[in-house]
Amino acid sequence: MNVDPPDARPILEEDLHAYVDGVLDPRRHDQVREYLRQHADVAHEVEAHARHRRALREALAPIAEEPLPPGLNLARMVAEHDRQEAQARREPARRWPWGMAAALVLALGVGGGAGWSLRGVQAPEGSGIFALGREAARGYDIYASDATRPVEMGPSQRAELVSWVSSRLGRQVAIPDLAAAGYGFVGGRLVMTEHGPAGLFIYQDAQATRLSLMVRPMAVDQDTPTMRRIDGPHTGYAWADRGLGYGVVGANEARVLHPLADEMRRQIGEELKG
Repeated sequence: MNVDPPDARPILEEDLHAYVDGVLDPRRHDQVREYLRQHADVAHEVEAHARHRRALREALAPIAEEPLPPGLNLARMVAEHDRQEAQARREPARRWPWGMAAALVLALGVGGGAGWSLRGVQAPEGSGIFALGREAARGYDIYASDATRPVEMGPSQRAELVSWVSSRLGRQVAIPDLAAAGYGFVGGRLVMTEHGPAGLFIYQDAQATRLSLMVRPMAVDQDTPTMRRIDGPHTGYAWADRGLGYGVVGANEARVLHPLADEMRRQIGEELKG
């Protein structure tokens, strides 16, 4: 995505993120805006990212305005630390290192509220299952809505597509069959995410309702249960199994999409077993 606009340094990925975040200086902002005007495909992707950012900020706003829980109040934590230090000086044999105590506070205080879901929305994280969910939603927004060319290879090239994606990911992948559920396989493509290449497979029912399955290797969260993600207008489920992450996204209601995601996971697990 490195392109040289006139009299300017190349537009990089970080420029696009900074543009969405509104932190570019005026001159650079104008250069990126002009670049997007000339590159509709990139502008489409940037707008999808901006929509997700707005939706996430709106969902988390009520939580951000809540007062800090007493257990995470810094003054209280310092006071408790001082109390424990004083007690430890009186009882050396029972002293508990502060580093271990701090780790426990973080594990109980933060871990108890963080994770995939925070009152129905994800806790913002830059990697792992949360990032996979965000990337799967972005892939759906960009490609599943494309009426002209949503995929690079169609259903007749299924075997070739599996071989191509598997070789690029360095891991064997499988494409589930949803015909029994009323969804035909449209095809797939290789896409780039924030964490490397991924395979994106698209399905469609008789009413032209589409859903997509993204698969990519996971550096963290390599084995997780199926988790629902709520980020933007679409329903989505994600999981990871033996180092591969999967994200299913669609316009369907959760009660419709969840069984489809479960069936996908079952088929993939059986095909890649062993």
